[in-house]
Amino acid sequence: MKKTILLLTLSIVLTHCSQDTENKDSISPTPTNLEALQAKKDKLTAQINSATLELEKVNNALKKITFNEKRVLVTAIELKAVEFEHTIEIQANIKTRQNLDLYPEFGGKLNRVYVKEGQSVKKGTLLAKVDDAGLQEQLDQIKLQLDLAETTFERTQRLWNQKIGSEIMFLEAKTRYEAQKKQLDQMKRQLAKTKIYAPFNGTIDQVFSNEGANVAPGVTPIMRIVNLNSMYVEADIPENYLTSVTKGSKALVEIPVLGQSQNTVIRQTGSYIQPSNRTFRIEAALENPTKEIKPNLNAKLSVIDYTNSTALMIPRRIVRSNAQGQNYVFLLANPEEENQFVASQQFVELGKTKNEMIEITKGISEGELLIDEGVGLLEPNQKVKRIEL
Repeated sequence: MKKTILLLTLSIVLTHCSQDTENKDSISPTPTNLEALQAKKDKLTAQINSATLELEKVNNALKKITFNEKRVLVTAIELKAVEFEHTIEIQANIKTRQNLDLYPEFGGKLNRVYVKEGQSVKKGTLLAKVDDAGLQEQLDQIKLQLDLAETTFERTQRLWNQKIGSEIMFLEAKTRYEAQKKQLDQMKRQLAKTKIYAPFNGTIDQVFSNEGANVAPGVTPIMRIVNLNSMYVEADIPENYLTSVTKGSKALVEIPVLGQSQNTVIRQTGSYIQPSNRTFRIEAALENPTKEIKPNLNAKLSVIDYTNSTALMIPRRIVRSNAQGQNYVFLLANPEEENQFVASQQFVELGKTKNEMIEITKGISEGELLIDEGVGLLEPNQKVKRIEL
């Protein structure tokens, strides 16, 4: 069939060449009258129409041959720019800075516990009291001594202002008075250590020591107080994210046990790299209106470390690599009739990934048709036919 078409084309060309030669012989030189010129025009027009008809026959014959050609069936994706956010997922721990075990500052018998487990308390509420071992009596005695020292000092001062008495007597009375005041303040501070107050608003989570038990300073815990309003999530992330995860980065916290999630932002990043695992600390606030979130719960923290409002995202499965490690894709090129194209190999540079999609940073543009299904069967410049799904 191809030989027949070639012979037909050759015969048309030879015919036109011979006709051109005859025309040159018959019409040359160019006539100058109107009738002769019109006759020449009509003759040339007839020759052009004849050649056009022959060319159309040849094109139709070629179409029949190419239409019956075996082509790889493919599908295609039109590239569109989308907003892309890349996240890193890490295990995190939920904490609160207002979670405290209360210890006595004064040793002795625990005389009284004023609260119960689960009770809400305000900052400054008296929670427990340790036996003062006679400190209150000593304080009362010091107050009496202070009253006497104050009276003596005031009288001595009046006499001294009247130039009566010696200066040494006045200074001694003043010194005794000042010393008694300091001793009284010291005893008050010592006596205050026998009482345990709430350091912040919160809930009594657990009472460790019962009334009558002997407690020691810094050794025997009395109770634990927790404030569930000031919760936060903490995690350690690899040092290679040091420049991309910063204060203000958006994040999502998921708590599997509670089936909860909430959006937050990174409010603090560590200034120290752990030498053992090459990580740094990050922290994000949590809201806890229902008080369901508890300290030390496990959570998953997803932090956005990269955004691109005009990203070109394609399925990772259609990216191919050659022996040199270069990545490439196939585009539909040279469109023909009946959805027929040529598979054009295009080398690309890859960006970040998310799920089954990968970002293309260089090599292709928005609006191009990217071959999807059937890409595994292709070679560069192979003829393909696109099918619509």
